[in-house]
Amino acid sequence: MKNTAAIGQLLLRLALGIGFLIPVLDRLGFWGSPGSGATWGDWKHFIDYTNTLIPFANRQVANVIGIIATLGEFVFGILLIVGYRIKEAGLGAAVLTLCFGLCMAIFVSIKAPFNYPVFVFTGAALVLSALDHYEWSLDSYIQKRDL
Repeated sequence: MKNTAAIGQLLLRLALGIGFLIPVLDRLGFWGSPGSGATWGDWKHFIDYTNTLIPFANRQVANVIGIIATLGEFVFGILLIVGYRIKEAGLGAAVLTLCFGLCMAIFVSIKAPFNYPVFVFTGAALVLSALDHYEWSLDSYIQKRDL
């Protein structure tokens, strides 16, 4: 059973981490241009969508919030994949996705965050942050080294 939990937390870290990095790459144009099947395809289309989620903000504020969200997603994604400061990354990821999901529900539709696994990300990140041990991670390596 111990191995099952260890494998589960590893898969959860990888799924969440990759799930954060893929949209970051999309808004930077790595998955194709707008209209080619990418969700956004470039920064402009991403900020257009960001402004949909925060309609009370002007475009400049939406751009700043988009930058902050993108940096958060990138940092949380990398930290979760390599397994460094997992508790903190999990909590940060949960807060970020909760804010995103609530904005989707309020300003797009109650159904919108459920069309994507936004609240699943939130719950998974909280579960991950509550675990006591993270096998196959930098956190585990550092903990063993310091003993």
